[in-house]
Amino acid sequence: MKDRRRELRIMMTTAEAVLWKELRSVRFIRFPFRRQHSVGFYIVDFYCPKLKLVIEVDGHIHDLPDRKEHDLEREAYLKGSGLRILRFTNEQVMNDLDAVLEQITSYCFL
Repeated sequence: MKDRRRELRIMMTTAEAVLWKELRSVRFIRFPFRRQHSVGFYIVDFYCPKLKLVIEVDGHIHDLPDRKEHDLEREAYLKGSGLRILRFTNEQVMNDLDAVLEQITSYCFL
């Protein structure tokens, strides 16, 4: 899985790169995030161990029926592992980054 995680980090989508830049900023310094982190058999986009928080940034491929089924199984596994999940679309990150960051910030500082 290490090679696959490395490959995913190199091939980040534009939306993932934009969000990663923000997650590494001073705003989230108290809550260090990892990118392309393994949880069991799955690789999540971003993970904060301190908060047990997964952040996913999804493109249109996640709208396909077989992908939706896979995502439901994956989400059940992650939640069963005691993790919380925030899910955003590429469009949300690219077109309304402030709202995305507000939602993440609200979760971090509960």
